Amino acid sequence: MILAVLFANAEGNILIERFHGVPAEERLHWRSFLIKLGADNLKGVKNEELLVACHKSVYIVYTVLGDVAIYVVGKDEYDELALSEVIFVITSAVKDVCGKPPTERLFLDKYGRICLCLDEIVWKGYLENTEKDRIKRLIRLKPPTEF
Repeated sequence: MILAVLFANAEGNILIERFHGVPAEERLHWRSFLIKLGADNLKGVKNEELLVACHKSVYIVYTVLGDVAIYVVGKDEYDELALSEVIFVITSAVKDVCGKPPTERLFLDKYGRICLCLDEIVWKGYLENTEKDRIKRLIRLKPPTEF
């Protein structure tokens, strides 16, 4: 299961977060842990260069895209390899929506469309859609033409 998808700016402020199957009392711990992990390791990292961490039985894959850090947390069948696929789909969707790797301002300007993309990619803790064209059709809020 994908436990969390989190976007943060360079200062560590959370821009978007989605938790699945994580109790409310543990969310603060995960937020602070991920932000600290990024602060320690994301300096000087190239766009879309993937970093991997393991905490207890949970895998974390994270990267930088423009001015935004992206973290994906998973367990069980979502190991580091599966999470790298998830983060690849998320980064390509964000680049498509923004037209380029986003600055924080551009990211916030496109916030609504990015949230729609994220909801189409990860649904209730599972990877739902990976095809760019299908995601684009779904975020237009029109029914898909084929399944």
